[in-house]
Amino acid sequence: QVQLVESGGGLVQPGGSLRLSCAASGSIFSIYVMAWYRQAPGKQRELVATISSGHSTKYADSVKGRFTISRDNAKNTLYLQMNSLKPEDTAVYYCKAERNPYIYWGQGTQVTVSS
Repeated sequence: QVQLVESGGGLVQPGGSLRLSCAASGSIFSIYVMAWYRQAPGKQRELVATISSGHSTKYADSVKGRFTISRDNAKNTLYLQMNSLKPEDTAVYYCKAERNPYIYWGQGTQVTVSS
């Protein structure tokens, strides 16, 4: 069992930056594949970025070059550094932990990009 708690969301102007954190507890964090997803109002949840236990990363085309996913296994924490934010990045951001066959989700944190 893994418990995930996101933080760091908020209101930011276009072009601004935010860093999201996802604190994990309850299991061996380092063995899980971790990911950030987001869900905008009226839209399906979409994958933003993933990071493997070996720190390999993948990004959605819409965030490449602007977002950076990272993990600190010693602190059991996942991060998402978001730069050059756009209004279309507005969504609830969720972290996910996965190790077949188990999947765990956090409760989400709201990110709003608006002037």
